[in-house]
Amino acid sequence: MRHRSLGKTGLMVSELALGTWGLSGDAYGPVPETEQDAVLERARALGIDLFETADSYALGEMERRVGSLLGPHQSARFVTKIGTDRHSSPPRKRFDAGYLRQAFDGSRRRLCRDVVDVVLLHNPSANALTRGEATGVLEELRIRGALVAWGVSAGSAEVADAAITAGAQVLQVAHHALGSWVFDSVAARVAERGIGVLARSVLGHGLLCGLWPPSKEFEPEDHRSERWSRHDLGRRLRQLDALRPVLGESVPTLRAAALRFVLANESVSSAVLGPRRRLQLDQLVREAGREPPYLSIEQLRGLEQRLREAGVR
Repeated sequence: MRHRSLGKTGLMVSELALGTWGLSGDAYGPVPETEQDAVLERARALGIDLFETADSYALGEMERRVGSLLGPHQSARFVTKIGTDRHSSPPRKRFDAGYLRQAFDGSRRRLCRDVVDVVLLHNPSANALTRGEATGVLEELRIRGALVAWGVSAGSAEVADAAITAGAQVLQVAHHALGSWVFDSVAARVAERGIGVLARSVLGHGLLCGLWPPSKEFEPEDHRSERWSRHDLGRRLRQLDALRPVLGESVPTLRAAALRFVLANESVSSAVLGPRRRLQLDQLVREAGREPPYLSIEQLRGLEQRLREAGVR
């Protein structure tokens, strides 16, 4: 497992990270606890040392599981997200100082760590960042030594830009071959300021595996059931054709092409994977490739051209 610097935070992290939203059961449906443990332990055995979670995943149970299994291993790095109050009815976003301090203390306790490596604000609005209350709390915690670095999990280009202006040291954004516009919009500022980048949704919630028929349907508890209309899904599946010329002996599947597209970007500190099964994790690590160049300059240029022609760029 290769490592990269997480921007200027001083942390070195595995270039593949394990995300736990899918494992928590909140995203795609239930996952047996034995399988959750197996995936976490297998990730560590494969050399992954960066684990991404949130206090809202399974109402904190995912943090507790990560902390219980991996907390004793000081080589493991934890990224968690706060700012979603799922105990209120209905659940809501909260970025006031009192709530965030309480949320951080809960996360630190569940993760079994006196010092948390990275804490991100979980999908705040640009206004929440501009007000400065939320970012001020995290900076205060960093100065106190309760966390190493802080940042923002951003859902839009506006929020990503506001996060950088507010002084975020780490930025988490969706970044994949069919959806990199948020990252692209701030790439120059990220490079200029040395911000660590965690790329999430690197397989587009499974879309880029290239295994779905146009008639694909999702279970009601699966968040993808509301993500795309039938028309949108069909269009997205056709856009996958732009990746197919990359395939060959060294890039055997669309999944491999998608992963290597992300890893070929040197500004990405770590690509966050979201497997729900140990077998899926093994496949992803194997197909991501062992070392650069993950895709050649010619492959990347050709892919970018085809993506523009397909209406993606």
